[in-house]
Amino acid sequence: MSVHSFQRVQNFTAPLEEVWNFFASPSNLAVLTPEYLNLNFTNKIYGSAMYPGQIITYNVRPLFGIPFFWMTEITQVRPMEYFIDQQVRGPFSLWHHQHHFRETDSGVEMTDLIHYKIPLGMLGSIAAPIVQKKLREIFGYRFRKGEELFNVKRSTLNLP
Repeated sequence: MSVHSFQRVQNFTAPLEEVWNFFASPSNLAVLTPEYLNLNFTNKIYGSAMYPGQIITYNVRPLFGIPFFWMTEITQVRPMEYFIDQQVRGPFSLWHHQHHFRETDSGVEMTDLIHYKIPLGMLGSIAAPIVQKKLREIFGYRFRKGEELFNVKRSTLNLP
């Protein structure tokens, strides 16, 4: 089974510090997640900003209402530039999500770069189009929520 990836670029007219502080706050993951996923944190979130080594656990129902436990570790943080979260345990064989922030003349460019691998070998290959569609929906929701929250001037969406 191959490793899949997609990239999403979004531009905000808000200041870098404001955009960074929102996206680097783990509790805001719930704001960026569609309600139908029923995201519920299962551990206490310490502090308002993420840090390297931070573990975040939650339950989510991404497909057919089936509950999945997901444990994410924040592996790297460079304030105002990027942070990386990686699945430690969860529904994927691999989940590596980079969030990059760059100040521009008109505000902030945020780039999400996700690499993931679907488990279950041949069965996973069969399910890949369903998973890809679901990820496009979820990140489409996040994109629209970002526009709503930060008064986006222009945006681009580049998903598979």
